[in-house]
Amino acid sequence: MAKKILLVEDDLFILDIYKQKFIQKGFAVEVATDGEMALDKARQILPDILLLDILLPKMDGWEVLKNVRQDPLFKDLKVVMISNLNIQDYQNQMKEFNVSKYFIKAETTPEELANTIKELLK
Repeated sequence: MAKKILLVEDDLFILDIYKQKFIQKGFAVEVATDGEMALDKARQILPDILLLDILLPKMDGWEVLKNVRQDPLFKDLKVVMISNLNIQDYQNQMKEFNVSKYFIKAETTPEELANTIKELLK
């Protein structure tokens, strides 16, 4: 059975590019375009991995992650953050919320992202 990715991104262009690449790589992909939708979808589909932008409408990525980590259902959920914000600013949150990887969108191809996700889910 295909591994489930929950992709949370409010830029529809980027969302579509990532989604197509992940489907091409054999993943089942669900999407959310804001923080509240992300939490609802996570509880519905119980993803294998959460791919999460930081700057989101309604609730930012860190707030989503805080909620996710308080839920016993998601204690082992792998999380990959994707943003154009400087990773150095978020070292503490990454440790606190057990973030597996952090990617700068502008420096990462969808192919690299998909390959990393494959590795994390082995």
